[in-house]
Amino acid sequence: MNNPVVILVIAAAVTILALYGFVWAALKYRKVQRRFATVIDIEKERDKISSDRDSLAQEVTKTRANWEKEYAETIAELETLTNQLDQLKDQAEIESFGLYETQYDFEASEQYKERLTLIRDQQKQQIRSGQAAQCSIEWQVEGSVSKGKQMTKRQLKLMLRAFNGECDAAVAKVRYNNVTALKQRIERSFDAINKLGETNRCEISRRYLALKQNELNLAHEYQEKRQAEKEEQRQIREQMREEEKVRREIEKAKQDAEKEEMRYDEALNKAREELEVAGDEKKDKLERQIQELQKRLEEAHTNKERALSRAQMTKSGHVYIISNIGSFGEGIFKIGMTRRLEPMDRVRELGDASVPFAFDVHAMVYSENAPALENSLHKQFDTTRLNLVNNRKEFFRVDLNHIEDAAKKHDTEIEFTRTAQAEEFRKSLSIRAEQSKTVESASPALQVDDAKATFEKRRARWGESSITSSDTNKKADTERPHVDG
Repeated sequence: MNNPVVILVIAAAVTILALYGFVWAALKYRKVQRRFATVIDIEKERDKISSDRDSLAQEVTKTRANWEKEYAETIAELETLTNQLDQLKDQAEIESFGLYETQYDFEASEQYKERLTLIRDQQKQQIRSGQAAQCSIEWQVEGSVSKGKQMTKRQLKLMLRAFNGECDAAVAKVRYNNVTALKQRIERSFDAINKLGETNRCEISRRYLALKQNELNLAHEYQEKRQAEKEEQRQIREQMREEEKVRREIEKAKQDAEKEEMRYDEALNKAREELEVAGDEKKDKLERQIQELQKRLEEAHTNKERALSRAQMTKSGHVYIISNIGSFGEGIFKIGMTRRLEPMDRVRELGDASVPFAFDVHAMVYSENAPALENSLHKQFDTTRLNLVNNRKEFFRVDLNHIEDAAKKHDTEIEFTRTAQAEEFRKSLSIRAEQSKTVESASPALQVDDAKATFEKRRARWGESSITSSDTNKKADTERPHVDG
């Protein structure tokens, strides 16, 4: 067995057999490969399609997830904006009734101005002392505490500048009907800016917020007080003008009466002189003329005495009850007072260009103490005032019968005109009825429910697309030839 020749022969035989087996296997493999070449290509294609399908499904899933996220964010934002809009509508409706509780009650606008200056000085003091905004941690930048302090200082300064800008804008726009909404806006700005500073542990103090809110309240009440003072001054000027007109009217009436008295007195003296030298034929005529002149002289004297009396009686005048249904509607009456010798002059002035139609007079009551009568009627119907803020506005929503009953307690001889003629107003209604052509147009507003419905339809389409894609893939799998392993 140790013969080298034998070993070499055996090795050669094994090599030949191995080569034969390899060649046979290679031929067999090529034969099988040629036989199943189509099946192999389909398998590769299926694997490729499956890979593409998986990639496409991942892309669709990712896109759908982005759409779902965008949909959720859009709906959330839309609902938030809608809620804010509803709140603003409610707030505007509440504020339209003037339901603002006065925080201060100063007598003059100068006191509000002084308090405003004091509060602004307090704000400056808080900023200088570092109490307006603070940072609860000591930062280091590049290992430097000094650079960290500089960064913190810049951050706090930026936050205060942003907050002060919001507050200044609110104070500049404050009015009687938006003070509460602007106060809430300042609070929202305070929360939003502090939220931005959370990362660096920086925040504006609530004491500083309180000072800003106090400034807003003061600015509002300062404007209200100044407006009230202007209105009061306007009323005083109007009263002075009215009194000056009354004085001029009385003076003119007195002068006219004096002229008439002098003229009739001269004519009467002349007639008496003529009577002394007249013959019998002219005496009867002159006596009748003298009687007429004496009567006219007495009337002129009475008018003079009346003018002098009115000048001395500073409280005498007329209380008028008037309406203007074309301007203010049914059941609204103005109860006012005038000292004019001719009270209708005042009524005509009230119906000037400031209102579209003239006033109708329901009653004109003379009183030696007209202000007292007017004040009595105002107090009796105080709860029916249209303007509950400014008592100088003398309009009341009340039944005319009640005004008549109250007025007749002072003068039973008063005559009331119940029906308002409102001639120009009624004619205008007739003309408008003939010419009127109504055109109605409505623009649909975007609602949250509509937006939700739109997105739900899109979501349903995504679902249908997903089901269709899945069914197609399953159908393709069933149509492919099956190969056992």
